[in-house]
Amino acid sequence: MSSEASPIAKANEEIRKLKKINAALMERVERSMDQQGSAYSLFQTAINLEGQVQRRTSELTATLAHLEKSNVELLNAIGNAENANKSKTRFLAAASHDVLQPLNAATLLTNTLSTLQQNDEGRRLCEQVSRSLDNMDILLRTLLYMSRLDAGDIEPEIQTVSLNDLFGSLATVFQPIAEQKNLTLRISKTDLLVRSDPNLLRRILQNIVSNAIRYTETGGVLIKAGRIDNRVTIRVADTGIGIEKEEQKNIFLEFHRNHHGDNAQDKTSAGIGLGLAIVERMVIALEHELCLSSTPGKGSCFRLVLVADDADIDRLNLEKKQYLTTNAEPRLLNELTNTRVLLIENDLEVMKAMEALLVRWGCRLRLASSTEEALNTLGQDSWRPDLIVADQHLDGQDLGTSTIELVRTLAGTPVPAIIITANPSRALAEEAKSANIEVMLKPVKPAQLRALMSHQKTAVNNHR
Repeated sequence: MSSEASPIAKANEEIRKLKKINAALMERVERSMDQQGSAYSLFQTAINLEGQVQRRTSELTATLAHLEKSNVELLNAIGNAENANKSKTRFLAAASHDVLQPLNAATLLTNTLSTLQQNDEGRRLCEQVSRSLDNMDILLRTLLYMSRLDAGDIEPEIQTVSLNDLFGSLATVFQPIAEQKNLTLRISKTDLLVRSDPNLLRRILQNIVSNAIRYTETGGVLIKAGRIDNRVTIRVADTGIGIEKEEQKNIFLEFHRNHHGDNAQDKTSAGIGLGLAIVERMVIALEHELCLSSTPGKGSCFRLVLVADDADIDRLNLEKKQYLTTNAEPRLLNELTNTRVLLIENDLEVMKAMEALLVRWGCRLRLASSTEEALNTLGQDSWRPDLIVADQHLDGQDLGTSTIELVRTLAGTPVPAIIITANPSRALAEEAKSANIEVMLKPVKPAQLRALMSHQKTAVNNHR
């Protein structure tokens, strides 16, 4: 029995071993198949990712190409806009010159006509014509200036500015106007200094103060400056009609006027609606800040915020410019009698108007329309001019500044000279300053021209 059981036991043991080996082999096969499945899955995933990368790369390439095209179009649009601005500025400059020529002649002739009137009615009509011409002049100059600001043609010259000097000039200009309306103009003294362009800053404040006086019927206007840390705030407050809240955003728009403030009896007091529009442009160009608070029926307050300048005021080398006014001293008014004047002007109408004006002042004239004619006036005899009055743009593309230098050379003396132009520019101002030539803008104010000529002649006589 035991002998029979032994083979069976062996067989069972062999079966057990075979099952174990079979289980191990099956486990190995299954594991191998799982590994192959994972590898295939990874392979499929890699293929899918590669496809997505290709698609995203194509989309990105297309986007970059579109962006590059848009940038080129944007640059072209910016270039076209800049060229359009420059073209507009050049067009307005040329148009202003052409319009200011007859306007200048009309202004001069109106002044001469006024002196010939024998009755009050005639003089009153001449004054009305003169005011209309002045308004046209202001409008044309303002439009040209705004165009130059928009085109970036005007670059601020930032320097140290004394607010006390600036406030003094404002008082000189606006005190008589305020008194005429029975208003109080209070300007606080200050020793504060700021960093700004003195000419642009003066124009900003002049426009704001002018508006304040125009729209104030009772009370007055206050101009005051204060400092907090490194900031200086200039306040221009009035007791005028004020501005409705919904209207405050519109006051800086071109040709926007507050008609409620117009003087019903004197429409000449109404502005042209460009004062605050040009103020906003100048404030932006100077990188200052301008704020407004206003209450209808009580008044308004403009606050201009600038950077303070800590320079020692005692060490400032501030140029003191002499501003000519129409109230010239009586003794200067007779200084032009028998004065030899070389008048250089290529516009026939302007020349006739200037000739009539200067002759009435007692001047002895010689006329020229070009450099050649001007030099010929000196070559005829020993005649030499005491003063030169020249237009900047002459016949044959000659320039007044160059002609003056040639006349001075031929005359052998630095003859006092005045350039009259309808196209002011920084280059002309610098050239005239270096050559000691005064510059006046068209249309010429006869009283200012007479005062300047008298001042120049007196200065030469005192120097001798």
